[in-house]
Amino acid sequence: MIAHHALVLNLHQPPNNLQDLLNDGNWEAKEILYALDRIPRSLWGFEDVARVHLSLSGTLLETLNDPEFQQRVYGVVDCGAMLWHFQNQDLFEILGTGFYHPVLPLIPEADRHLHLERWLGIARHVLWRPRFQGFWPPEMGFSMELIPLLRSFGYRYVLVDSEHVEPITPMSWQELRYRPHIARHGEEEIVVVVRDRDLSNAQEAGMDVGWFNHEVAERTKWCDFAPLVTTCTDGENGGWFRNTTEGANFWSAFYLPLLERVRAGQSAVSPTFISDYLNVHGAHGEVRVRTGAWNTGWHDGRDFIQWTGSERQKATLGAVAELSTALHQVERRVSDQGLGNDEGLRRDLEEATWQLLRAETSCNFYWGEAWVPRSDIDLTASWEALNRVSSRLGD
Repeated sequence: MIAHHALVLNLHQPPNNLQDLLNDGNWEAKEILYALDRIPRSLWGFEDVARVHLSLSGTLLETLNDPEFQQRVYGVVDCGAMLWHFQNQDLFEILGTGFYHPVLPLIPEADRHLHLERWLGIARHVLWRPRFQGFWPPEMGFSMELIPLLRSFGYRYVLVDSEHVEPITPMSWQELRYRPHIARHGEEEIVVVVRDRDLSNAQEAGMDVGWFNHEVAERTKWCDFAPLVTTCTDGENGGWFRNTTEGANFWSAFYLPLLERVRAGQSAVSPTFISDYLNVHGAHGEVRVRTGAWNTGWHDGRDFIQWTGSERQKATLGAVAELSTALHQVERRVSDQGLGNDEGLRRDLEEATWQLLRAETSCNFYWGEAWVPRSDIDLTASWEALNRVSSRLGD
């Protein structure tokens, strides 16, 4: 039986991270840019068989689309050409995500749609697509209450981690992991596509084609349906993806040899777009998804401990929630008083909003307490802008 393989790569860099690395003369900046540029370059000429899903955060798109940054790194990579190649719909299915890459269940509900709106604003322009069928929750942080939000933006399916999926409809282990399912919250439902955590760990660490084909065959041999095997990792982090040596990275050592076998009819794995698979095979059975994220290497993703493990992390997330409440209250007052067209107020509200959203970036909480001050700086700037609005309103 041929197993359909959905390759998913998450591409994200925190705000100003590439610029800071370049300022420090850090080789890591070039490694990241080479890894990004290697994706479309590796796939040229394989449009008949290659199928890759990409999630590009809004902050990464913003950086790559910035003319000043493009000029600065022109001798390293051509960012404009890279973005143009990502528009190739034969090779890439682009997944929607949140602009500043927040762990969505950890931020205030009132802010979530703003991240999705802002990402669509830049992605439609830069990636030249009017619609995105799939959604990548940053850090794979998912909770069932997100379903109505995702459906309101027109998303057809969402990626979830296999460790958090529980069957409602009776199904086998193979069915649970290698078939898309329906998840419901209230009156809304969405297709969930299950990431195979074990195979994704192998994809992140490094694997060869023979092992992958054998492992997939063993895992799906009892399937009486067309299995969808989904592997998801970062696409520009780690030595396996950053290695510039030919024959020693993900693309040259694994994916291109896989594509050659597919062309030759010697592979039990066939790359596919998730949307194409759904068009033919649909989704089967109902599941619930426990609130959680993907594994981070030293944590399993349950309870978001990676982002909430210390009192400092919790305190800053609490400060985010407090500011969000204040911001949306002020927005309502501006609207109620008919001041929505006041240019000065609009400018200050916009600054307060984007500084708040940037404070919610997952990376600010990912590295223990090391990057939490970045959120604190943004929160302070957001409060200053919001206080200017409040003073205009007579507070």
